[in-house]
Amino acid sequence: MSTTLRRAAPGDAETLSALGARTFTETFAHLYPPKDLATFLAYAYGLERTCRDLADPEKASWILEHDGQAIGYALAGPCDLPHPDVEPGHGELKRIYVLKDHQGGGRGSLLLNTALEWLEQDGPRPLWIGVWSENFGAQRLYGRMGFEKAGEYFFPVGEIQDLEFILRRG
Repeated sequence: MSTTLRRAAPGDAETLSALGARTFTETFAHLYPPKDLATFLAYAYGLERTCRDLADPEKASWILEHDGQAIGYALAGPCDLPHPDVEPGHGELKRIYVLKDHQGGGRGSLLLNTALEWLEQDGPRPLWIGVWSENFGAQRLYGRMGFEKAGEYFFPVGEIQDLEFILRRG
C-alpha cells in the first residue's frame, strides 16, 4: 500500500470535482438541508469551477492518492477572503480535505505543508485560511502552525449562513 501526493493537472478535473463534493459531504452534509447542500456542491465543486481553478496559473491543487485512488486534496492561491487587511500578493489555503477513512497518519499534514510551502515558494508572505467556527480540531492545528484569528464572516451554503473564522499568519 502506497500513498503519494502529486500536483493536479487539468486532466484531473473530474476526479477533483467528485472528490471535493464527496469530502465536503462526508464532513458537513449533516449540517444542511439537502437542497442547500446540492446548491452549494454544484457551485463550489462543479466541473466548470474545478476546470477554472486548475487552469489558473495563480492557483495550485494537489491530489493525495492511496493505491491509485484519490483520497484527499488541497487548493491554494491568492487570498480572496473578505478582510480589510487582505492585499494583492497574500496567499490563501482555500481547501484541504481527506476522506474520513483515510484521515490520520500525517496525510492531512502532508497536504497542508505542501500547500503552505507552495504559497511561500517566493519567500514569506501573509497567508490566510477560512475555517468553520465549529471546526475546533482544524483551528487547533492552524494555531500550532502560527495562524491567529483575524476576523470572521458568514459563508453561504445554499440559504444557510455559516460563521467562518478568518485566520492569518505573517
